[in-house]
Amino acid sequence: MDKSRRDALKAGGSIGLLSVLVGLGLVNPGVALGSEWRKGVFGTKNIADALKELGVAQPEMSDAIVITAPDIAENGAMVPIEAVSNIPNTQTIAYLVENNPTTVAAVFDILPGTMPEVRTRVKMAKTSNVMILVKADGKVYANQKEVKVTRGGCGG
Repeated sequence: MDKSRRDALKAGGSIGLLSVLVGLGLVNPGVALGSEWRKGVFGTKNIADALKELGVAQPEMSDAIVITAPDIAENGAMVPIEAVSNIPNTQTIAYLVENNPTTVAAVFDILPGTMPEVRTRVKMAKTSNVMILVKADGKVYANQKEVKVTRGGCGG
């Protein structure tokens, strides 16, 4: 099988699977493409504006949010960061990178009955505090960790 035929079969299979999931109501295209209210959040340039867009006045600092990230990231292009919330009824986990051109890196909705644990890789412009926000029972909690970036990242 040549590469172009294989690629065409993969693309067709993906589109077919997505169509089936949408048809069954398991995937909502509006949700998959992002919520309208979050458009402003992902355009913020600092922590204060990000908190304002998220509707947070002042988060309560909490050690119940465990952040696993390297102290020094050799490559800022993809820094692995894990956030685990030990706060009951966690509804949302958000990643904020203080010195990035856009502060909010990711926002995850946590479904009831699932583990509030998220792992992702973020691009970091330079050494920065990574703040994890957790929304639970109407309150917002935060914890942060500094990650030093030695090269790469958003700044080149």
